[in-house]
Amino acid sequence: MGALAVVAAALPAETTGSMVTRTAGINGESRPVSAAAVARVAGPLDDLGAPDPLMSDSGERITSARAWEQQRPELLAAFEENVYGTSLPAPTKTTFSEAGGGGGSAKKITITVTGPEGDASFTLRLFTPSSGTPKGTFLLIDHRGSVGDDPGSGGYAPAATITGAGYALAAVNAEEIAPDDASSYRNGVIDAFYPAGQDLPADAGRTISAWAWGASRAMDYLQTDPDIDPSKVAVIGHSRGGKAALWAGAQDPRFPVVISNNSGSTGAKLARRDSAGESISAINSQFPHWFPETYKRYDSNADALPVDQNELLALIAPGRVVVASAAEDGNADPQGEFLSYLGAAPVYELYGLGDTGLSSTSWPPATGEGFRGPGMSYHLRSGGHGLEDADWDIYLGSDLFTR
Repeated sequence: MGALAVVAAALPAETTGSMVTRTAGINGESRPVSAAAVARVAGPLDDLGAPDPLMSDSGERITSARAWEQQRPELLAAFEENVYGTSLPAPTKTTFSEAGGGGGSAKKITITVTGPEGDASFTLRLFTPSSGTPKGTFLLIDHRGSVGDDPGSGGYAPAATITGAGYALAAVNAEEIAPDDASSYRNGVIDAFYPAGQDLPADAGRTISAWAWGASRAMDYLQTDPDIDPSKVAVIGHSRGGKAALWAGAQDPRFPVVISNNSGSTGAKLARRDSAGESISAINSQFPHWFPETYKRYDSNADALPVDQNELLALIAPGRVVVASAAEDGNADPQGEFLSYLGAAPVYELYGLGDTGLSSTSWPPATGEGFRGPGMSYHLRSGGHGLEDADWDIYLGSDLFTR
């Protein structure tokens, strides 16, 4: 795909007020869009050389949601081939075993999947408000394995705070799906689909891909639970879990909201800012079990990637994409996450959802403020790497499940 010029400056005053016609709307119909809205996507530009999500592989400009959706499978396949690896197939059988979760409105569900090499199981915990239907459900990819029967009310997974606000918290134990360890990562679900005595294919997904796949299996369960509205489920992850959440949301349109919290390299951060924060070579070296062997082709060679992470965010459209950064989280390159967020907006504009909610496209935005457009949301928290009460305050207060 072609080079994308990403917005990096405030809009000039003269772009406001007039009307232009663009092809937009979910069905690709023509509709009037304000010039100011268009300028938010394509105003004064700083060309970063990132791929343009609106340039097709054949070199034609994508100008409608219908044309984007025709191109979408090719882009998704390019991410699978070059970055995240081939996903596990659908299980031949999935069963759910439910038990009480330790008091209150809590459940503990064992999800068992069957593949050609056998069965594998992992845990989903679900906490719901004591009364009433939840306003929505946050499905956390818990890469820390820290959500137990009572995860508490603060910080990383504040079940009491979430349910007190009228929402539900679901959490999959990512360590059970695929252990976060280079020597044992296959011991969860992966070896149910590949012979244990053989090396994985070079292009097969590893841990991050398996976690994303596990989130979709959790969604399979949530669609059956009478206490949950499956049309209001946000998949959320922090750090490495945020990488998996984005990949889950890009592949599975059943998630109407996808939240990346400090996901950094191979998450929300633009890959072509490889020298800022954690690089592709550093992440592949330190965590060789996260991504397929084929991704290592881009160690110290990010410019050769045929895709970039703004396009991953764009694959979530028209679902809501939420990007959260932390001002002092240099390893995750918060500015790179911010620019990627802006770089996804042209695709959202095809659906009439291109308003990013930002008061300015200059870096940095104000910290501690939630910026919410009709289909995109962003915030920059003060402090460092973490999923904190301040993040949850914004998620719970932003009415993410409505336009």
